Amino acid sequence: MTVINMRSLAVLMIAGGLALLAMLLLASLAEAQSDPNRFNRLMKPAAERNAPPPEDGIHDPDSPGTHLLQTPREAFEALPDSKSGNYVQWNEAMDKGLIEPRNSLTPVSTPPIVLDLNIVREVKGSMPDVVYPHKQHTQWLDCSNCHPAIFIPQKGANQISMASILLGEKCGVCHGTVAFPVSECRRCHSQPKATAAEDPSD
Repeated sequence: MTVINMRSLAVLMIAGGLALLAMLLLASLAEAQSDPNRFNRLMKPAAERNAPPPEDGIHDPDSPGTHLLQTPREAFEALPDSKSGNYVQWNEAMDKGLIEPRNSLTPVSTPPIVLDLNIVREVKGSMPDVVYPHKQHTQWLDCSNCHPAIFIPQKGANQISMASILLGEKCGVCHGTVAFPVSECRRCHSQPKATAAEDPSD
């Protein structure tokens, strides 16, 4: 076999490998778009999601009390739908008064401290900037759930990346496990970047 034929064969093999890789990537992206939970770590397949308590792997199936519990699907039926996670728009349900989360495991007389403050994080590239709404989080959680163990409450003190979030750090402590998955990009990346004309630093 000549050197030219060897080169041609090598080029064909590389091109074929790249084409196969591209096809696999496109198929994976198509599947991810049809099921936003595909990248959601710890999320069970749709058929196993929101199983009745005796079958959920959390409750004791031999306990008579387990069989008296309401099933998640029955409990979620009247709540606003979501396209991913456990398929409930929890903030919308709270805003409509359909649910009233407790801010403590023990009975308390003081209401939760709800902080109505948005933090905007500028991101590199073409994605819109991230808006972190404290209000939606502090309606559910006490400040100590996040500060200072997960986020240091100081400007510039937190290095946040999609890689760390996907690894279950920072926002990923909850998002991808008990809160909507990170595959719903626009729920966080929701503020369009300022144009040069709008930029107050100019």
